[in-house]
Amino acid sequence: MKFSINTTWFRTFDYSSLFIIAGVIIGIYFIRMFLLRSARKFPKYYDAMKSMVNWLTFYGTLIFLLLYFSKAKWMFAKILKIGSVDVTLFLIIVAILIISLASRLSKLLTNVILPGFYHRYSLDKGTRFTFDRIIHYSIMIVAIIISLSTVGINLSALTMFAGILSVGIGFGLQNIASNFISGIILLFERPIKVGDRVVIENITGDVEKINMRATIIKTGLNEHIIVPNSYFLQQKVVNRSFGDPRMCLVIPIGVAYGSDVENVRDLLIEAAMEEHVVSPVVLTSPEPSVSFVGFGDFAMKFELNVWIQDPNKLGLIKSNLNFRINRIFSENHIDIPYPQMDLHIRSMAERVKESIR
Repeated sequence: MKFSINTTWFRTFDYSSLFIIAGVIIGIYFIRMFLLRSARKFPKYYDAMKSMVNWLTFYGTLIFLLLYFSKAKWMFAKILKIGSVDVTLFLIIVAILIISLASRLSKLLTNVILPGFYHRYSLDKGTRFTFDRIIHYSIMIVAIIISLSTVGINLSALTMFAGILSVGIGFGLQNIASNFISGIILLFERPIKVGDRVVIENITGDVEKINMRATIIKTGLNEHIIVPNSYFLQQKVVNRSFGDPRMCLVIPIGVAYGSDVENVRDLLIEAAMEEHVVSPVVLTSPEPSVSFVGFGDFAMKFELNVWIQDPNKLGLIKSNLNFRINRIFSENHIDIPYPQMDLHIRSMAERVKESIR
């Protein structure tokens, strides 16, 4: 593939037109500022109006340039040559218009049109994200192909670049290629999806976004962890939202020896039922249960098993139940022991007697 640049169009350009162009563009942006200032009076619709104004500004500028120089020779003069194709400024601007329009169309579909479809069929957050990504990538690929064809580049000529890319993948891009393919597999196979609560190396967080190279996980401390997509296909990951979102919350507790174990069981069930009244996320089917685990060094060990339907509320429910258990045990004089050690000290006289013997 031959590649050359032609600089003759720089010499044929009428630089006096720059003043007219600059004046019109400045006028367009003054109108943009006025419209944005007016849009602030409608805060509810400001973001949508701002996006529309920016869209009109960008395309208005490009269309003005195309119309103003529609008969200029330099607009159709050869800038560079790719193989047997003469690439002109006009073709470049048209290609930019096609790609940018495709991007706007993708955003219009995913942000305005598709949400109504999702709501109608009650699709979950993860499924919505998968559809959005697939539609976006499909539209952009088609737009790039059309823009290249519009410029006049024969797509078969890109086989050389594909060969170079394959060599690059073989030598240094294996990791990027692996994560890219893993991202596609995650979108289709969906072992994890947006909104899922996962546990990775003892770190719990929610899947916020699945990009083509990495997945972003947000923890409860508002920290963002960027995990390569290939990790989810190669390592063990706990997905608390996969399949049945219900999960069993186990709260271990120890009570002092001599306590009425039947009463302890009833009080723990009472705490769980109280939490169910204020937190419907706590389920009564399966019912809360208490297990007498065994006898420890300092306490009798119990476990309260409570089923919840939203893994995202695990920490909150666990904290609430601990508060309730502590209060109920205190009201009913149930002691929660702490480790104790008995220390026996013998007098000095006894030690002297033993030493004489």
